[in-house]
Amino acid sequence: MTIAVTGASGQLGRLVVEALMRAGSTPVVAIVRDPRKVADLAERGVDVRRADYGDAAALDIALDGVDRMLLISGNEFGVRVAQHTTVIRAAERAGVELLAYTSIPSATDNPLILAQEHRATESVLAESTVPHVILRNSWYWENYLGGLAHTVESGVLHGAAGEGRVAGAARADYADAAARVLITDGHAGRVYELGGEERLTYPELARLMSEAAGKPVRYENLSEADYVAGLIQAGLSADYARVLGDAEAGIAQGILEVRSGELEKLLGRPATPAVEVFRAALG
Repeated sequence: MTIAVTGASGQLGRLVVEALMRAGSTPVVAIVRDPRKVADLAERGVDVRRADYGDAAALDIALDGVDRMLLISGNEFGVRVAQHTTVIRAAERAGVELLAYTSIPSATDNPLILAQEHRATESVLAESTVPHVILRNSWYWENYLGGLAHTVESGVLHGAAGEGRVAGAARADYADAAARVLITDGHAGRVYELGGEERLTYPELARLMSEAAGKPVRYENLSEADYVAGLIQAGLSADYARVLGDAEAGIAQGILEVRSGELEKLLGRPATPAVEVFRAALG
């Protein structure tokens, strides 16, 4: 059984390829825009094929002989639905027997800006002829690593999530769950709401960052407007800052408080504790 992973040079894609290899799945196809970025995977026996999400002809070649595949959602906001549709149509032409797609929790009625293109992609899949499974991943604990050093140095975690809870997990946990879905049967037609059993408020996240760093860290809650203004002042584009501010407001409303327990069921083990992710990042 041939399994392909799109976006395989990215952080999640590479981890899924690694998980498939650990599970003994062969052959594994890594679909990437730049094969040079995964030269090490090619040396280890991975079949590296070049294609990007908007190139139908290249995708037809890349998906030749593929039985199952993971479509990792793209990161080019505004064009993702068109790109995802191109990949889905190529999967139909290739006769792929199962397509897994990485989405967002409760995509059907999720009000976040981030959810809009996921919801539209799920609609395309629902009308397609390719059997599919939706992996609605909640937040990665790694989402908090970009500013972790500054947070530890300043002793303050800023956010606008109030007392909302995040059912996060390590990126590797989501990768392992995706690999499990790809190598086992019975997943077509399923929608998995995925998030860890650790459902943390931002004050709790600050406490764990403090524990990992061995330094005091507290949480300071801001209004959404002040949080967005701070991100812009730090150098983020206004559009991206608004997306992040909107996500914080959604967390405050409980949008990412996933309680399905489905991640651990797929993994067959507990998800990685957030403090371990923070501790590893701080080295």
